[in-house]
Amino acid sequence: MTKAAAPEIVSQTFGDARDPAMLLIMGAMASMLWWPEALCKKLAGEGRFVIRYDNRDTGLSTKYAPGEPPYTFDDMADDAVGVLDSHGIGKVHVVGMSMGGMIAQRLALRHPSRVITLTVISSSPVGIDTSHLPGTTEAYMEHSADGAKVDWSDREQVVDFVVKDAHAIASTAHPFDEKAMRAFIEQDYDRSGGFLSATNHFMLKGGEDLKGRLHEIKAPLLVIHRTSDPIFPVEHGAALADAIAGARLVRIEGGGHELHPQDWDTIAAAIIAHTKP
Repeated sequence: MTKAAAPEIVSQTFGDARDPAMLLIMGAMASMLWWPEALCKKLAGEGRFVIRYDNRDTGLSTKYAPGEPPYTFDDMADDAVGVLDSHGIGKVHVVGMSMGGMIAQRLALRHPSRVITLTVISSSPVGIDTSHLPGTTEAYMEHSADGAKVDWSDREQVVDFVVKDAHAIASTAHPFDEKAMRAFIEQDYDRSGGFLSATNHFMLKGGEDLKGRLHEIKAPLLVIHRTSDPIFPVEHGAALADAIAGARLVRIEGGGHELHPQDWDTIAAAIIAHTKP
């Protein structure tokens, strides 16, 4: 693989730069907008300097030709360090969701001196065999397979599919607001200039080097997981918490693979408590 030039990673901050810093890492194909602005402000209002950013191939950050991403998960973990450096931040509370939770684990292993605490939401442990755990639901697998039929350069097709995707992973405990979700996805699509390059996230390599290393993570770990997650069933969150000494698992009843507004109070309270000086 040819080493790609350093990407431009676009970030946004909330709150007072004198407060403890908190870095939010989002999941596959998702720009920073999937960390809702109101949730970021909620965390900032509790005395945290919150940073969200666009992963490579999303939002306004550097994008690559679809099909052969010239980077790995290690590079994405190093991107997080680059964001910290760009803001002059040495150590940070790291919060990662879904694939972002896996990047966060890798960040804690590659750059332990930069991570004060680690919070992993709706994700799965890296470097351990998870084949014995419940897998992605059949219903979601069927929906996901339809992604192969989508013309990812066609705005209408893509927005329709991503709205269906958001519904497929949504909470069983809260109503799904399709109109608001469609408006949000259209905003994200237009800001990003489309989602085609973001499909590169599903082709990334890396992970063999982490086998059996999770126990090396020394940063205090909080795992937040919903009990009805169709992508990573809650057993994945429990396995991650079990793998790291002293980790705490917060289960959210009925929630899906999302950050639903009705769960923000629970999520924010757990994160703020975990990141207290």
